[in-house]
Amino acid sequence: MLFGLDPHLFAASVAVALFAGVVKGAVGFAMPMILISGLSVFLPAEVALAGLILATLLTNVAQAFRQGAAAAWESVVRYRLLIGCVVLAIGASAPLVTVLSDRVLYLLLGVPIAAFTISQLLGRQLILPARHRARAEVAMGLVGGFFGGISGVWGPPVIAYLLSFNTDKLEMVRVQGVVFLLGAVMLMAAHLGSGVLNAQTLPFSAALVVPAALGMWLGFRVQDRLDPNRFRRATLVVLTVAAANLIRKGLMG
Repeated sequence: MLFGLDPHLFAASVAVALFAGVVKGAVGFAMPMILISGLSVFLPAEVALAGLILATLLTNVAQAFRQGAAAAWESVVRYRLLIGCVVLAIGASAPLVTVLSDRVLYLLLGVPIAAFTISQLLGRQLILPARHRARAEVAMGLVGGFFGGISGVWGPPVIAYLLSFNTDKLEMVRVQGVVFLLGAVMLMAAHLGSGVLNAQTLPFSAALVVPAALGMWLGFRVQDRLDPNRFRRATLVVLTVAAANLIRKGLMG
């Protein structure tokens, strides 16, 4: 047994974490989505959720501070409303993890995100007027945080918000890192309280940090070579795949 798992299950978990890290390094997000989707294929849902927590937390430290502490703090100040709503909603929804139907939640999250990303890929770009920014931050922050507390995935609404305001590549990746980092801190605290992260699952979660970090380093090399248009398209493609997987899980269980 390795970290409470049969060796072949642990090896599969490492492979999922490595791949999740590569994708996150390349486009700035999707690690929790890939981890929860991949790990839950062969592990219980609560173990899969516990497994993604520390890798998500620590890789977002690297992403948030890649351009330095000053740039990270500037993002905190500029997006404080979005961040605050994400964090509050994660804390409020985490205790519901064993109460609500996963299938309904997956559909509620996946369908609108798929509609948004597909329309973008077809050339119908949504750029919201600046006057709607505060309302969009609150709405997307609360929606993302609500699902984040339950599933560990709060990226799609945040990414949709950033894309809708045509955020440039460097700022978008940094803001994602800051939002996801602070959300991950709340997620870890909430699930230490819920019991999902415990003496049995914490070592497993820690073990996935190394392959996730290695994958992210490889992904950074890809990201640095992407021009802004290709980066935006790659982000939309990953988001579409993630949304389709959420819909699949909602329909099939």
